[in-house]
Amino acid sequence: MKTVETAPPTPRQGWRAIPTGVWALGFVSMLMDISSEMIHALLPLYMVTVLGTSVLSVGLIEGIAEATASITKVFSGALSDKLGQRKWLAVTGYGLAALTKPVFPLAGTMAWLVGARFVDRIGKGIRGAPRDALVADITPPHLRGAAFGLRQALDTVGAFTGPLLAIGLMWLTADHFPTVFWFAVLPAFASVAVLVVFVKEPERPAHVRRVRAPLSRTELARLGSAYWWVVGVGAVFTLARFSEAFLLLRAEAMGVPLMWTPAVLVLMGLAFFASSYPAGALSDRTSRGGVLAVGLVLLLAADLVLATADSYWGLGAGLVLWGLHMGFTQGLLAALVADTATTELRGTAFGMFNLLTGLALLIASVLAGLLWDVIGHQGTFYAGAGFAAAALAGLALLRRRGILR
Repeated sequence: MKTVETAPPTPRQGWRAIPTGVWALGFVSMLMDISSEMIHALLPLYMVTVLGTSVLSVGLIEGIAEATASITKVFSGALSDKLGQRKWLAVTGYGLAALTKPVFPLAGTMAWLVGARFVDRIGKGIRGAPRDALVADITPPHLRGAAFGLRQALDTVGAFTGPLLAIGLMWLTADHFPTVFWFAVLPAFASVAVLVVFVKEPERPAHVRRVRAPLSRTELARLGSAYWWVVGVGAVFTLARFSEAFLLLRAEAMGVPLMWTPAVLVLMGLAFFASSYPAGALSDRTSRGGVLAVGLVLLLAADLVLATADSYWGLGAGLVLWGLHMGFTQGLLAALVADTATTELRGTAFGMFNLLTGLALLIASVLAGLLWDVIGHQGTFYAGAGFAAAALAGLALLRRRGILR
């Protein structure tokens, strides 16, 4: 009897195939972002108008807090590789952030607020790299783009839902800051509960070696040239996408009333949310490099539109393009780190990537502010377009060398 050879089954695709743990991590990010953004959307105003803090002090506090988070990510990622455990480091990070939330409504002095903000950012630094490495660990390679895109999309929902809730609660409570801060406590603790109950860490494969010193020169060299090329392109790309604060400044310069300026981030966030998962899923089916190139073209277009816009329609188009470029790039860059890093060093890889791109974002924002003061908004956005073009050239080089498909 003649046997009929059957083709191997096609791996499942689509959002239904994404592991439950990735969905849970997405909701963890969303809930914590809702909590954090409810507070952060009001905290600078609260510090200046209620506690009498100077704007310079607010800027210094925020800068130090974000730098602390970036540095902590490197060590937490490396520790997750050394221990072979990622979930409980993520729980520690999210738990620290949740514990700081009741301090904000209770604090009566700047010292308490600064302490809470500092610990909150340490928590963010602890959880970031282990969480991303955990997404890579529990996701099949053919679904990585979709998985990171989904987590990013849910995170973005929290990023624009938090400020909207803050605005609504400020209206309902007649601008009573502490009441709004108390409401922010609830989603923070819900986030930790979802992580503890619904995320299961996979067992470490027997063939994966133990790493004793993840940050040593020998281990960092094991990450390989493909990974470091991805980091390099990511850093140049980050120089092009300076802080979203400059989008708010652009809106204000065009005459958008102050009460409506949060709508800038909401519009951008909606475009970001709508494109994150489709872009990631598309990269699984086609080419990560090709989809990332589309994202860079969108950024270049956004910069040019925002540099030349002279109407609210032009401003809106630039904001939508900016949000789309975020959706087409942020999840993909994380997927590329997972693709190019070895399994035993994934936490270290995400930590180093976050550190170097975080430093690039700091440099980009300082440069953007300097150009704005000296030349005007055109200088800032034209410079961003130039860096986007440079990142496109670097991406083309990676594809020519066969590092990216």
